[in-house]
Amino acid sequence: MDYMQQVAEASAYIQGIHPDPIAVGIILGTGLGDLASQFDVEVEIPYQHIPHFPISTVESHSGTLLFGRLAGKKVLAMKGRFHYYEGYSMKEVTFPIRVLRLLGVQTLLVSNASGGLNPAQEIGEVMVISDHINLFPENPLRGKNYDAWGPRFPDMSEPYSQRLIALAMQIGKEYGFNLHTGVYCGVEGPNLETPAEYAYLRTLGGDAVGMSTVPEVLVARHCGMEVFGLSAITDLGVPGKIHQVSLDDVLAAAAKAAPLMSQIFAELLRRM
Repeated sequence: MDYMQQVAEASAYIQGIHPDPIAVGIILGTGLGDLASQFDVEVEIPYQHIPHFPISTVESHSGTLLFGRLAGKKVLAMKGRFHYYEGYSMKEVTFPIRVLRLLGVQTLLVSNASGGLNPAQEIGEVMVISDHINLFPENPLRGKNYDAWGPRFPDMSEPYSQRLIALAMQIGKEYGFNLHTGVYCGVEGPNLETPAEYAYLRTLGGDAVGMSTVPEVLVARHCGMEVFGLSAITDLGVPGKIHQVSLDDVLAAAAKAAPLMSQIFAELLRRM
């Protein structure tokens, strides 16, 4: 079956359950699913019920589409995302983004857990993503381009909305949050980086490194969405601060950052 037709069938199934268009989508990353507790949930759809939708295989990612309200605004949230390292193709990883666009999503808020590369960072802090470096071996826009979805050669001069970044930094200033901006490096995974690789990524200009987000943002921008991203610093790839990290460590650090991320997302929604 044609990829565009698969996206259309998935969207039609969801619209049969929740027909109203939603303008804002949120992707809840590793350890950040508890942000959903801030939602006033109206409809919950398991991924496995949606035609052609991938299924998350990662322990820290549940697989549910949530419709509800956050800060008084209607939102659609993905509780759990998909990763290239799980064995999915980039078309599969970004399939939900195409579906969200057909459901009416115009603004995409993304979150993730990442390793800090900037010596000024501390575990549990939150980084506003200002730009990214794509180091994945496959691009989700490779192959046939559907002109109805976006241009063959999409511009990436502003992958993350400068308007929303400025708004988030203003919110941080008002509330006294220790927010900083930075460049996110997207890598294949699933292994964490070696000390030499951390140094390499820092030399490239990276402030944080993770295994998600970049493919989703490429597709979101391709189809005209405005994008804003937050990254929870869950471990450090800084000389002198590198040590063995377990999934439990990452989840604990993400949980520490989750309340701050929730506040920023909620306040952004109020002011958008």
